[in-house]
Amino acid sequence: MGRPTLPDWVVPLVVAPVLKYGSESATPAAGIVKICVVSDSHDRADPLLAAVQAAQRDGAQCVVHCGDVIGIHTLRPLLALGIPVHAVHGNNVGDPVALARMASASDGCLVYHGADAELSLGGRRIFVTHFPHYARGLACTGDFDLVCCGHSHAASVVQQANIQGGHTWLIDPGTVAGVGAPASWILADLEAMHFELRTP
Repeated sequence: MGRPTLPDWVVPLVVAPVLKYGSESATPAAGIVKICVVSDSHDRADPLLAAVQAAQRDGAQCVVHCGDVIGIHTLRPLLALGIPVHAVHGNNVGDPVALARMASASDGCLVYHGADAELSLGGRRIFVTHFPHYARGLACTGDFDLVCCGHSHAASVVQQANIQGGHTWLIDPGTVAGVGAPASWILADLEAMHFELRTP
């Protein structure tokens, strides 16, 4: 008995494991040193594109979006830049099926992880979620070098004490779209573990 054929409208959400960086068969991520961390774009493609272009000019090689993308048109301009984008959804999910389809058709440029993501970039263990309380809990485990979140629309960079006796970087880039707060994003240097809050 063979594998069942799925109807055209069914989109398997297995994009992330196939495209996840860090394996030898995927795009190498060990050389990625700088990343652009954004969140809460809320259907506003122009400020997101401007932030990513500025980050690229300053050496960013990857984008991490911490959720509340909403519509896929928000991410579409980034595909033309050729920079890898990792995205999770937030409490404003939008259309996850359309997002998964766009990721599937992006030749690895866009990776849609669903609710959260575990990444290996630049030799660092990174966890990405939308929700700050969840992010703080994961930072407290000490299992990650960096935990990224959004939702609050308030940018922050802190070292969270963890149960292993050390500290984990916990960052929230704020809202790249400037929704209810000044627009902001973070340029992260994974080699130096330096996080620079940027505003337009």
